[in-house]
Amino acid sequence: MIPYTFSLHKIENTADFGFDPDDYSRFKFGDDLVARTFGRNLADAFIRYYLTDNLISGQIVVISSPYSFIPTATFAMKNYFVSQLNRWLVENGAQSVQEAKVHRTITYKEDYGELSAEQRLSLIGNDSFHIDKDFLSGKTLLFLDDIRITGSHEKMILKMANEYNLTNEIHMLYFAELINKNIHPNVENFLNYHQIKSIFDLEEIIDSGHFCFNTRIVKYILNTQENSFKIFLERRSSDFINQLYDLSLGNNYHTIEAYANNLHSIKDYIKNNNYKLI
Repeated sequence: MIPYTFSLHKIENTADFGFDPDDYSRFKFGDDLVARTFGRNLADAFIRYYLTDNLISGQIVVISSPYSFIPTATFAMKNYFVSQLNRWLVENGAQSVQEAKVHRTITYKEDYGELSAEQRLSLIGNDSFHIDKDFLSGKTLLFLDDIRITGSHEKMILKMANEYNLTNEIHMLYFAELINKNIHPNVENFLNYHQIKSIFDLEEIIDSGHFCFNTRIVKYILNTQENSFKIFLERRSSDFINQLYDLSLGNNYHTIEAYANNLHSIKDYIKNNNYKLI
């Protein structure tokens, strides 16, 4: 099975990524405005460079990067990609897209973006991926992700496809792709944290009115040093704190020792706040 791979930005050097690293960093930490720009731009490019000459008349299914309970940053980008793509498809007599999810059981808490290609494959190889094979039957699959660095995630998706005996036409779509193999894969973390140097850098994004939770920001908050975390917590709304706690439980972060102290602080805050309301 050889998928069609498409990426909007090809990273050849670290002096010019083709996009603003600050924007990318904000996107990875929940800036929905940047997600909108990225998603629409990727859809427009895929239409221009592929669909215009290769219209897919059958049913398309768009699948965001795998996750368990909390979506990844790619999920927000996917929403705008789908909206933009649907408008073009319908105007050109094709069907609007459907969506599916790859369910992922994650076995690690390490920061993936800092690792080498070998370490990434070793780490992700322990995860399990599941999808509804019957729902996908006879449809064209677009797997969406924000960046392709070493191809480890792509290998796992294709491994899953082989295990499920999928015979679908498969497209792997990326906002950006590292094509210069002389650049270390940890360039991903350079981009991820380009604008986020501390937990307090998150506040502008959270308070912007265009914020959406994702796995990265939840893990980052829970992994913050206790004193900074408590100051940060005091500045957050009750709704934010309750949502943070519920998402953490949903992703089983309460079973990870490194997050235990901060989760305990959140639990105490919610308990005390509820007591005051009573």
